[in-house]
Amino acid sequence: MNMNDHTHHFNEHLLETAPQVWLAMPFVLLLIFYIWAVVISSRHYRKWPIYRTISWLGGTFCAVAAVAGPLAERAHMDFPTHMIGHLLLGMLAPLLMVLAAPMTLLLRTLPVNVARGLTWILKSFPVRILSDPIIASLLNIGGLWILYTTNLFGLMHQSVTLHILIHIHVFLAGYLFTISMIYIDPIPHRRSYVYRSIVLVAALAAHGILSKYIYANPPAGVAADKAESGAMLMFYGGDMIDGVIIFILCLQWYKAAKPRQSFVSVENQS
Repeated sequence: MNMNDHTHHFNEHLLETAPQVWLAMPFVLLLIFYIWAVVISSRHYRKWPIYRTISWLGGTFCAVAAVAGPLAERAHMDFPTHMIGHLLLGMLAPLLMVLAAPMTLLLRTLPVNVARGLTWILKSFPVRILSDPIIASLLNIGGLWILYTTNLFGLMHQSVTLHILIHIHVFLAGYLFTISMIYIDPIPHRRSYVYRSIVLVAALAAHGILSKYIYANPPAGVAADKAESGAMLMFYGGDMIDGVIIFILCLQWYKAAKPRQSFVSVENQS
């Protein structure tokens, strides 16, 4: 093998590994920052719950596994593996990281003046729009419809920049969707349980319909049998993760309604 062949092989390897490094690095840095915040918070305030730290570790692992390593490399060639990566990056990792309550931890750790500035941002109009369940659902589910029903899926395997941007969108849209449905961290712009439930049901229906569309209409360049396997993973795997979101939302709704029910019963007895 001559020098030109070595150079060509190195360039190909660089193109394969560069997106993985760029995509995995933010999650690694966030993990380090989260652990640091846990140490600071536990030292100056009450001890941070261990299950939230484990949840963040789990979410980070799912996200990194989806964008770097053997799974990410195989996802370029195998559609079912790509769909596993989608479930990890766009659904399971956001759910686990939302359950870790990072904003609560951050507000407890930051200096008071900085925390006030962050609170002002959370109360701002742009955040209010983005955190609305309908907008979050359109960004999340709508983005997936565009990805799998246009030539964008094929283009993302040809452009490193597009590959990175789409993966960033999948995670952020999934995270935004999750925080708009279940309130773990402080949410200034709260929506009613009825409103969130209706939007959630509609979003889950759109996700299920998309998986059936992929089953019958494979994306360009994807074999029919691979599309069928990937669509089934998307349908059943998505239902399992969405089932957790539904359970948490219903549990929060039940807990929120319980005091009112007790109050009403007391009034009726009087």
